[in-house]
Amino acid sequence: MLGAMLLLLPLGAASPAAAAVPLQQVMFVGNNWDGTVDVIHSTGDFAGIGRLDVVPDKQQRLWEIYLNPVALGFYLGIQQGPGEGHDQLVDDMYATPEGDALVVSRPSFADVVSIDLATGAIKWRFAVSGYRADHMAVSPDGTMVAVSASTSNKVHVLNIRTGAQIAALDTGDKPHENIFTKDGRYLWNMSIGEVNTALDDPGWDWTKGDRHITIVDTRTWKVVKTIDMRSRLDAFGRSDLSNAVRPAVFSPDESKLYFQVSFFAGVVEYDVATDKITRVATMPTSPGTDPDRTTWVNDSRHHGLSMNPDGTKLCVAGTMDNLAMVVDRATLTPRTPVAASKPYWATVSGDGKSCVISESGADQVTAIDFATGRKVTSVAVGHHPQRVRIGRIATGWTAP
Repeated sequence: MLGAMLLLLPLGAASPAAAAVPLQQVMFVGNNWDGTVDVIHSTGDFAGIGRLDVVPDKQQRLWEIYLNPVALGFYLGIQQGPGEGHDQLVDDMYATPEGDALVVSRPSFADVVSIDLATGAIKWRFAVSGYRADHMAVSPDGTMVAVSASTSNKVHVLNIRTGAQIAALDTGDKPHENIFTKDGRYLWNMSIGEVNTALDDPGWDWTKGDRHITIVDTRTWKVVKTIDMRSRLDAFGRSDLSNAVRPAVFSPDESKLYFQVSFFAGVVEYDVATDKITRVATMPTSPGTDPDRTTWVNDSRHHGLSMNPDGTKLCVAGTMDNLAMVVDRATLTPRTPVAASKPYWATVSGDGKSCVISESGADQVTAIDFATGRKVTSVAVGHHPQRVRIGRIATGWTAP
């Protein structure tokens, strides 16, 4: 019975025995260029609760970089490449099960830190291998966090409370998205290859590197399967599409994986059991989008994908097309697109009723109703919001 109760707890929630203080569900919005995280309500009006500085050690980290010529070269490369001329100070974040700390990956500083939510101080810091930290994922029980180290082709799995490394996993080139299966048994990592070069013509696709999905058994930390979508896409008749898997989401029963790929305004459906692409759907685009692929940020056309809890609707962020839309999963038919400014991510509200996108070009997050496909509300946040995650913090929390 206790096992069943624990499985029903929301992601990031503490067990009844561990909960020392009452917790409230919130949304964390990572403001990449600010180095801050906005905490907002996860339902209703999505109003702001507080803002957290996640780079309190910024000057110390910068001095370390300035004194290391190699680190400085990568730092400037990140700034001028994926950062679009800005530091990348917060990519991803998850709260601990107890809601006492926020664990944050910081690309420009090549690390993961745990920020005490009561004091704003750093509780622990883990320097990733290489020179850039990227997307993360938290295990269903909330105890482990996986972070992509994109320049070393590694995924580090850490104890979320202590920062101690549990495993270091080899991946394809430029590991990106991480997803734990809902039972916590497997970790899927998607590598996207070189996305910062100007060799974006399809004829130069071979220069982008080794792009594949790595599936790891979390009991042994051994690779159990790799999936290169190149052959699967070719077999489906879509050799024109990149095999760089970007944001991805499983269906509730984990029989299907839906994902976006570089340069494509659309969604791909992959059947896990048969190991085949089963559907590819092109999404609406904007006539005002620059057709020059080299102008698309980090090889993205669309970047952001989520699914409502019952698995009937997808939500797509059309990053370079400045729109977002709800998509019927049965037919992969989109509703009328909602105008949005460079939407960079899509997640699901705490009550499951809305898709929440980060509008990085407008410094706001916007909720779109899954049932109607219409905009519900927008809320101002910090500069260049990207990842949005659900978590729990102490009831009545105020920013330190």
